[in-house]
Amino acid sequence: MVISPEMISELESRVGIEETSLVYEIEKGMIRRFARAVGDTNPLWQDETYAKKSGYGNIIAPPNFILTLGFDRVLDAFISDPSITVLHGSTEVEYYQPVCAGDIITATPKIVNVRQRQGKEGATIFVTFEIAYVNQRQEAVSNCRQMAIIY
Repeated sequence: MVISPEMISELESRVGIEETSLVYEIEKGMIRRFARAVGDTNPLWQDETYAKKSGYGNIIAPPNFILTLGFDRVLDAFISDPSITVLHGSTEVEYYQPVCAGDIITATPKIVNVRQRQGKEGATIFVTFEIAYVNQRQEAVSNCRQMAIIY
């Protein structure tokens, strides 16, 4: 599939504009399944009694859990053509506070840069976007900057 100039223009026109926010209710089972999937046995994300004694008051999510919230839906919002290939290019994350079971996390994505490079097969697009994560008290939880490679 060749990326059309219209698609490139569409992405460029969205730079700096906040997209529709995504809302996630974080529950204990979700955190436990993630921790098991990545092989992380820290009792802060598995054991309620331990987590309550730790000062957090509840099970918390491993820091990299935040990355599971929104990446696929953000890309779907940016790219509507299923024949386009999208690869993960990079991720940078700042953590401000833990995500706890019971939190409601709102993820607000925004494209911050679009650049292209011409190759033999056509254009490759590099889309850098940020996702700001806040909890139900509107406190910053994390900020994530990612790059998607589209061809």
